[in-house]
Amino acid sequence: MFRPPAAKNATLRDVAREASVSLITASRALGNPSLVSTATIERVQEAVIRTGYIPNLLAGGLRSRRSMTVAGLVPIISVPQFLPTVQSLTETLDQHGYQLILGQSGYDHAREEKLIATIMGRRPDGLVVTGLLHSARAREQLRKLGIPVVETWDLSERPVDMAVGFSHLKVGSAAADYFLGKGWHRLAIATGDDHRAQKRREGFVAAVGHDVPTATVPAPSSLALGRRALAELLRQDPGIQAIFCSSDALAQGVLVEALSRGLRIPEDLAVCGFGDADFSAHLEPSLSTVRIDAAEIGRMAATLIIDRCNNEPVSSPVIDIGFRIIERESTAGSAGCVI
Repeated sequence: MFRPPAAKNATLRDVAREASVSLITASRALGNPSLVSTATIERVQEAVIRTGYIPNLLAGGLRSRRSMTVAGLVPIISVPQFLPTVQSLTETLDQHGYQLILGQSGYDHAREEKLIATIMGRRPDGLVVTGLLHSARAREQLRKLGIPVVETWDLSERPVDMAVGFSHLKVGSAAADYFLGKGWHRLAIATGDDHRAQKRREGFVAAVGHDVPTATVPAPSSLALGRRALAELLRQDPGIQAIFCSSDALAQGVLVEALSRGLRIPEDLAVCGFGDADFSAHLEPSLSTVRIDAAEIGRMAATLIIDRCNNEPVSSPVIDIGFRIIERESTAGSAGCVI
């Protein structure tokens, strides 16, 4: 069978010729854009398009020991609360010439360990992880590799390297104090089974001073699981006054199930979520929730990685971004009052 000869791949020298720049200028425009002017970068990028040049990132990485990639691990990419983090992480890295490679661990520590081993084989310049790394093997492997690592959406006094997040124990405690301050004492929790959600439950129960009815569902949460959770909680205690949910999606399901049973929100049942998803303010009634600046987590994580890659000092390897309770109609608040 006749096969046409393969087209000759364009080289960086072809790009330089097309852009009317030197070979080293073309290389800098693509690999280290901070060293050349914006006009030169645009001219070289246009030449790349015209010539069809595809950089050999592996060969370049072997020479410079830089892949210009950062790996990011999230439990589930579709979870709304993580999306702003991924977006700001991507955008901040891109502004400095880095690209994000995303992996999905699925709330499975064993899968997370395998995923890290696979990604590390690609030699990224840094790693950003949602949550804390619990695998001793993975932690040791990352320390030996010596690349910058940022654990996010949680805090630890002993991170693998750096951390940007907040205390889930304090979130749970603050939610309990908020409910008790409203005069509600028959409290309950609808929660996912993941580690971070369970830490929030721990903080909630500690602040209340005794155990409370709990419905635990598999992560990631959903509206359907929220409806199931409320049904379970009402079986445990039909007189529940207020429920703290481990996500806004779970809280939405609780609201739907409550209304289907003829319960008034918040007169018969108050509900508070976690994450301040974009739909939370637009529900009927609007959902009170715990707001986390997810975009700032991504921006800070990217900045820490970039600073380390540039051998610049990091003033604080552990950054607590805090949280706020946003009071809305589901707990008798006005539209978006910050507590």
